[in-house]
Amino acid sequence: MKNKTTAFGIAILSLMLTTMGCTPKNGKKTIQRPNILLLMSDNQSAEHLGCYGDKSVKTPQIDRLAEKGVIFKNAYCAAPSCSPARASMLTGQDIWRLGEAANLWSSFPRVEVFTQLLEASGYHVGIEGKGWGPGDETATGWTQNPGGKRYDSFENFYNESEKDKPWMYWYSSRDPHRPYRNEGWKNSGVVLDSIFVPPYLPDHIDIRKDIADYYDEIQRFDAEVGTYLSLLKKFGTLENTIIIVCSDNGWQMPRGLANLYDFGTKIPLVISWPKHFPAGREIQDFVNIKDFAPTLLELAGIELPTQMTAKSFVDLLTTEKTGKIDPERDHVVMARERHAFVRKGGIGYPGRAIRTDQFLYIKNYQPERWPAGDPPLYGDVDAHMLHYEAPTKIFMLKNKNSKPTKKLFDLAFSKRPQHELYKLSEDPFQMNNLAYDKEYASVRNEISNQLISYLKETGDPRETGAAFDWDNAHYYKDRDKKPKPSEKAIEVLGLETEYNYLE
Repeated sequence: MKNKTTAFGIAILSLMLTTMGCTPKNGKKTIQRPNILLLMSDNQSAEHLGCYGDKSVKTPQIDRLAEKGVIFKNAYCAAPSCSPARASMLTGQDIWRLGEAANLWSSFPRVEVFTQLLEASGYHVGIEGKGWGPGDETATGWTQNPGGKRYDSFENFYNESEKDKPWMYWYSSRDPHRPYRNEGWKNSGVVLDSIFVPPYLPDHIDIRKDIADYYDEIQRFDAEVGTYLSLLKKFGTLENTIIIVCSDNGWQMPRGLANLYDFGTKIPLVISWPKHFPAGREIQDFVNIKDFAPTLLELAGIELPTQMTAKSFVDLLTTEKTGKIDPERDHVVMARERHAFVRKGGIGYPGRAIRTDQFLYIKNYQPERWPAGDPPLYGDVDAHMLHYEAPTKIFMLKNKNSKPTKKLFDLAFSKRPQHELYKLSEDPFQMNNLAYDKEYASVRNEISNQLISYLKETGDPRETGAAFDWDNAHYYKDRDKKPKPSEKAIEVLGLETEYNYLE
């Protein structure tokens, strides 16, 4: 299978790029491999772009790129947490195969990453911003970020590149990660009344302003995308550059980041290479961020490592078809281990999930634990436990006993059952758990068996019984272990000045 995939990738390259190659004296054309520009936002849900239908946020740069490219309407991260999502993307593997890297603020295993393979094949590779992280790659012997050598600007990276060599550059924006620019929305053109507040959040002016500040940060990321496109034009490399715009995981709101609901796992994904990927298409097939590794290696004509559990989606990029294309891409699997250090002793909230067109099924392995972190801080929603402004969370905590908010508070912060099942056609916001409804018993059995079969096949210790202690893996951010809430949170919620999760 590996050799067939590699041969297919080389054939695709030959077909697409022969006309772009140079002709040496022997008369044979050489293949010019594509450059790769990966532009990643931080904590952004899929639906919050103009090209995904959101009229409240203005993203003209990404929207124009989408018109010239391919939009993936069912793209998901491997884990709703920065470090493991990015580790999965780099390795092409599920997070449970990556040891401590399944956690936030972790180390990174000594395994092959696709950027290394690109570099070994002749690519110049660089990163700007977070890359893989947060965590400490040096703890396991890495001398640089697993994503590649760090640069302070794309211009410096490009000027260091040999002009006859292909390159890959990964820019990791800090937007729209919290803290948001306070009241940044006022100068951004965002209109509060036009904002859609999802039904799992209270529709209150404080929440609208918080979402508006989030939109302001997305618009800033959109401007960054425009800057990179201008630089590609300036350097004359736009035509032979694959451009990828995506996020690492969902937005930093209750039931978003660090949750296996769509709002934590579904990400935007736009890919453009106009002369080679038929443009203006919307793909409904399920893809995962871990699939980036085999996809980009295949496009570069590089043999795929056998340990990758991900699947290339080159066929979706090169076809002229739209909608649903590959019948095997009818679901996606996600996972979570420990996000932030937000429970006594540093324990996590492990879970696995499978998403199809019709259902989302989640298995929570430790339902006796608090899914959003121990009260009263519920720190998984904001990893620094209210040390910076989080208006939506503060509003929900302040009003948790009021009639309009209590149900939404419980959905976001209270303990959850071991099994969750949501019928998406009737419940797109995943608020009505059918896992214990007798009418859906057969559905739950079927979809849970499908999930468990995949977990066992790929060696997940949660199902195979193999030993791996994610709860006691080192957490490389000491400040989080003794969180100090903000002055506003202390005043509004009556919190203490410091909490100790090490006890």
